[in-house]
Amino acid sequence: AAMYSGAAAGPPRRDFISVTLGPEEAVGVGGYNNSKAWRRRSCWRKWKQLSRLQRSVILFLFAFLAVCGVISYTSMGEAWKSVTNKSLDDQRTEQAIPGLKLANPAVLPAPQKADANHGDYPELSLQKPPKLPHVRRGPSNLQIKAPQRATRVKTRHDTMRAVEELVEVDKVEKTEKSIISWRGAVIEPDQSTEPPSNKIMEPEKPSSVEAEDQKEPVPINERQLAVIEAFRHAWKGYKDFAWGHDELKPLSKSYSEWFGLGLTLIDALDTMWILGLKEEFEEARKWVANDLVFDKNVDVNLFESTIRILGGLLSTYHLSGDSLFLEKAKDIGNRLMPAFMTPSKIPYSDVNIGRGTAHPPRWTSDSTVAEVTSIQLEFRELSRLTGDEKFQKAVDDVMKHVHTLSGKNDGLVPMFINTNSGQFTHLGVYTLGARADSYYEYLLKQWIQGGKKENELLEDYMRAIEGVKKHLLQRSEPKKLTFVGELAHGHFSAKMDHLVCFLPGTLALGAHNGLATDHMKLAETLIETCYQMYAQVETGLSPEIVHFNLHAQKGHKDVEIKPADRHNLLRPETVESLFYMYRFTGDKKYQDWGWEILQNFNRYTRVPTGGYTSINNVQNPSNPEPRDKMESFFLGETLKYMFLLFSDDIDLINLDKYIFNTEAHPLPIWVPA
Repeated sequence: AAMYSGAAAGPPRRDFISVTLGPEEAVGVGGYNNSKAWRRRSCWRKWKQLSRLQRSVILFLFAFLAVCGVISYTSMGEAWKSVTNKSLDDQRTEQAIPGLKLANPAVLPAPQKADANHGDYPELSLQKPPKLPHVRRGPSNLQIKAPQRATRVKTRHDTMRAVEELVEVDKVEKTEKSIISWRGAVIEPDQSTEPPSNKIMEPEKPSSVEAEDQKEPVPINERQLAVIEAFRHAWKGYKDFAWGHDELKPLSKSYSEWFGLGLTLIDALDTMWILGLKEEFEEARKWVANDLVFDKNVDVNLFESTIRILGGLLSTYHLSGDSLFLEKAKDIGNRLMPAFMTPSKIPYSDVNIGRGTAHPPRWTSDSTVAEVTSIQLEFRELSRLTGDEKFQKAVDDVMKHVHTLSGKNDGLVPMFINTNSGQFTHLGVYTLGARADSYYEYLLKQWIQGGKKENELLEDYMRAIEGVKKHLLQRSEPKKLTFVGELAHGHFSAKMDHLVCFLPGTLALGAHNGLATDHMKLAETLIETCYQMYAQVETGLSPEIVHFNLHAQKGHKDVEIKPADRHNLLRPETVESLFYMYRFTGDKKYQDWGWEILQNFNRYTRVPTGGYTSINNVQNPSNPEPRDKMESFFLGETLKYMFLLFSDDIDLINLDKYIFNTEAHPLPIWVPA
């Protein structure tokens, strides 16, 4: 009481009272306040006590952790989605195309982008010769290598001879879990048919080839040695009289220019690699490195420069692993892109690769259908290697547009398309010859290249083959040869270009990849016809165009040749189809037919001082009238297919791993994503 009365005598002290209440609360007099509001005030007080730097660091850490969490969630979600959707994807093939059995997918891993570190690919085996007494064949240590950016081809100064030895190399790893089907087709039914995304696939690092997966190389044979000798003879003429120019004129010992880009040399690069001609290859590589320049004021044809130059550079990059060729391919690829800058996205036919401008031919605004639809394999592969989607998008847009167009006749397309309107022109004329041929070829080959997922391409191809059977197939007299004619406004013409002889090989390739078995039967009948286009001619060489007799006439053969059509340009199409037919059937008659053709090339077109020449008259053995021109495709296609035809090694450019462009440049089949 005394204390109380004493305290009351003076004024109250609020600070003393607050100090007294604090400990009472602490010991439980008032109860400990653990409310969220109290905790928030306490945390905020501590936060305010931190320096500005400390608070900034904490906020940054929280933001960083949040971003990492979002990225991790996205990655895990995509992975889970791919796992859960796989079974759904595997069911779509049979639903999309009932009854279709698909062959095994591509097994060559996707190469790394140009700026990435590359792993080693499995190697394809070349061949070495049979053991002959006192003979040694070269070259040594030749391999088909995986693309590696830093790799350079080593210079070898060893002299090559026609009887030198080709070295053995490793075989590509065998495809697992496959089923052998009709005519050796490798069928793997669980194929996805979902169209691939425009997004460029991420390359996969290939696994190394195990020792047990390798096999002994197949010996090179005398017929292949004859091809090597023919190539060397042709190359001698080019090197002596046309080095660095587009085409050799062997009789006048000079050259002709088309684009001024060394077409023959670039077209022949991968042929030299496959034939094992290391010395010649290295000389050509030096020219590419030092003298091949695309920055020049010259108009080039989009189609021809794509299939010959871009295709040749990409193929050589894949076979040799030398990044020089990829860099050159990127350069020419970028310079060709202005062709696609049209109102319809259907590309112009001509590009000035120095000025970056493009235009149609002077006489029309049309492009040919074959030209705008036969550049896809090359530009798609360029996108896959570089990671730049613009190349593939440009050519895929063309195919998607053509897929939707009217004016087709049961899958058959007209020959011309307008670059302004994007519509077919000159309607009613249908052919598998010039201006339309490779459209059909690239439908199938794009489908195979992309892992057999793009069903629109397959549907257009299958429909077109049915259109060929319905409208263009006829039989001749007297031997009843099945041939492919032309249709003009409802009227059938018994005219067949030598170019059409690509078709048996394409049909066989489709059958090998699981398409209808009657495609192979048709291929067998058509390749017989193509052979007869040689055999029934006086020189044993086919003319550019033949007409077939539909009615039996005494003293007449099946094949009739008009004076304007009797020239031979050293074309490859029949030899190309013979290669496919032998590779898929093993029937030796196809090799024998090819050997006859090679002998007749040597007999009537070989120029003693070097090179081979086109001829004007296949019906006059005593004077075939040489034209004084060796086309670049003679080295790029004809002799390459000859060498492969005579080989018994299916891994020498394995057709389950590579697809040939229309200029015979092999490009890898993509690994399914």
